[in-house]
Amino acid sequence: MKNRKSGDAGMKYDPAQVRIHEAYTVSIRDLGVHGEGIGSVDGFTVFVPGALPGETVTAKITLLKKSYAVGKLLSIEQESPFRTVPECSVYEHCGGCQLSHLTYEGQLNMKYRRVKDVIERSAGESGDLVKSVLPAAQPFAYRNKMAVPAGLVKGKAALGCYRQGSHDIIPVSSCAIQKEENNRLLQFARRFIEKYGISVYDEKTRKGSLRHVMGRVGDDGKVMVVLVTASKTLPEEKRWIEEIQKELPETVSLWHNIQPKPGNTILGTKIRHLWGRETLTASLCGLRFEVSPYSFFQVHKEQAEILYEKALAYADLKGGETVIDAYCGTGTISLCLAKKAKRVIGIEIVKPAIEDAKKNAKKNHMENTEFYAADAGKLMPQLYRQGLVPDVIVMDPVRAGCSEEVLKAAAGMNPKRIVYVSCNPATFARDAKILKSEGYEIKEIQPVDMFPQTMHVETVALLCRKDIDNHIEVKLELDEEDITKVESKGTYENIKDYILDKYGLKVSMLYIAQIKRKCGLELGENYNKSKKDNQVVPECPKKKMLSWIHLRLLG
Repeated sequence: MKNRKSGDAGMKYDPAQVRIHEAYTVSIRDLGVHGEGIGSVDGFTVFVPGALPGETVTAKITLLKKSYAVGKLLSIEQESPFRTVPECSVYEHCGGCQLSHLTYEGQLNMKYRRVKDVIERSAGESGDLVKSVLPAAQPFAYRNKMAVPAGLVKGKAALGCYRQGSHDIIPVSSCAIQKEENNRLLQFARRFIEKYGISVYDEKTRKGSLRHVMGRVGDDGKVMVVLVTASKTLPEEKRWIEEIQKELPETVSLWHNIQPKPGNTILGTKIRHLWGRETLTASLCGLRFEVSPYSFFQVHKEQAEILYEKALAYADLKGGETVIDAYCGTGTISLCLAKKAKRVIGIEIVKPAIEDAKKNAKKNHMENTEFYAADAGKLMPQLYRQGLVPDVIVMDPVRAGCSEEVLKAAAGMNPKRIVYVSCNPATFARDAKILKSEGYEIKEIQPVDMFPQTMHVETVALLCRKDIDNHIEVKLELDEEDITKVESKGTYENIKDYILDKYGLKVSMLYIAQIKRKCGLELGENYNKSKKDNQVVPECPKKKMLSWIHLRLLG
């Protein structure tokens, strides 16, 4: 079998010429989801961590599979002009950042290409819809939330970060993307653990106590600290309370969380307030939020404000609109919308988040908001049947994107605009295709760099209902020989398919029948009319009114 060359679609790779532990010259063409360089050897895909697009490198094969290989970077023969030296001493081992060896200009270019490519490839849309990435003013020291794992390293207690692709802990004293207040907390916790011999959790044996040290930074540098243990008690609890106040005067709130279950979930369901305030005050877009240990709050406040401002611009609110926020969380976007809308309805399936949203609305004196703990895909059709017609629907789902039920429910309410906020371009592209099939088109996509030094990129997109003229004229030139054929094929399904294909508008048989009546055309012989005397029939919406359809095949 011949080796597959780049671009030979439909053929299988032949790894015969690529051998484990051998070194090869690899031309890097792209970056993978974890920031690794993607290249090939005689058409066989090779991933090289640390390599950048445009580079030619020498890599030693360390892992060989049927369809790909992984290589260790040995040398760079041709270097990218965007390569730089990472500021972090453990960058090569830590899994937190993936792009610190790429200049910030290079990071922005890469994220733009990533969004553009996925929109073209997966959504089937023009890349011209994608705007340049909005950069962060400060690409370092931006994270206001930290959750540092504790564990054993060579038999000794340590705090640090996970090695990429594992739960092996790399001891660190600071993180380049964390705010300074969180780094001071990390340093204090390391000293405290060593000073008092605090027992740390071992994932393999499930023994030990301290699992995570979590810090959150709010307004004016104030800090909330959450100590997470596998044990029901916090070792040296009294000393934690005393010394954290003495050494970290910026701390205003201290909690003990209990998480006995194995796995990746940081916080358990049981929590104790040890000292100080129960919540942390954090502001966003001129609004104030009370943040609890469980609350979601944007980790990059400055970029979140830029993102929300763009979402508001796309919503184009004038003051009289009804808006639905379909994944409202704790109400951050909802309250921003409420400043310019007449009515905002927030929907979120997580009940504690809805409770926080209600509290935040009350704190900010927002009386034009409503929040529901429900599945948006089920609640929105109910609200529509009750007469609610939103002008704008905003969606900000998790990385997995929206469910198809939510997308169809949103489109079924026929809002003029849908504003879609996404942390995953791939799932947005998938969801955009569904919305397109429901009569919406993408007008613009704005990437925002919410997480510098990482592969993540946030996007906010505007989708609008397709413009359909009130007057649609269908002209069919028929000769007498074709009349019989056309009459036999001129069904309601034909009309539905034609209107959808030509105008992107979904119409029902009921609506077609209503328009035929308005135009003085006879209903089809087999059209099913209700036998009930007082049957209530929904009227065709004005936006779907197809006036003066001249269908000679039915005339």
